Amino acid sequence: MFLQPKKTKYKKTKKGKLRKLEFKTSKLQFGVVGLKAVNSGIISARQIEASRQAISRKIKKKGKIWIRIFPDMPITAKSVSSRMGKGKGALSHWGARVKGGTVLFEMCGINDPKIIKNALRTGSAKLPLKTKII
Repeated sequence: MFLQPKKTKYKKTKKGKLRKLEFKTSKLQFGVVGLKAVNSGIISARQIEASRQAISRKIKKKGKIWIRIFPDMPITAKSVSSRMGKGKGALSHWGARVKGGTVLFEMCGINDPKIIKNALRTGSAKLPLKTKII
C-alpha cells in the first residue's frame, strides 16, 4: 500500500520551486542513524515504499525505521498523444517535495554498523536523489 493523504482540499496543485536548503528537518529526532537528501527534488510514494521495503529486508525487521517525509503533493500527467491546452491532466501519483538537507529515513535498534550502512545504501539506490548516511 502506497502512502497518500486520506483527504485533500484541492485535487490538483501547482508544483512550485525547490531551491533552498532545509534546516528544520536536517537533524535526527527519533533514531540513531539516518539517510539525508543532499539535493532537492520530488520523490514519489512508490519510491518511498520501495526504499522502505529494501531497508527493512536488509535489517531483517530487527530495528525500527521512521519515514520522515510524506507524499502530499498530487502529481498530474496528460497522455502523450493529446494536444496542448484543454486544462491540467488527471492525477497520476502522489509525491513528496524534498529540499536538500532533509532527513528521509531514521533507524535505531541495530548494533552492527555494516548492516546499517548496507541497508541504507540499498534504500538510497531506490531514490532519485543523492543521499548521505548520517
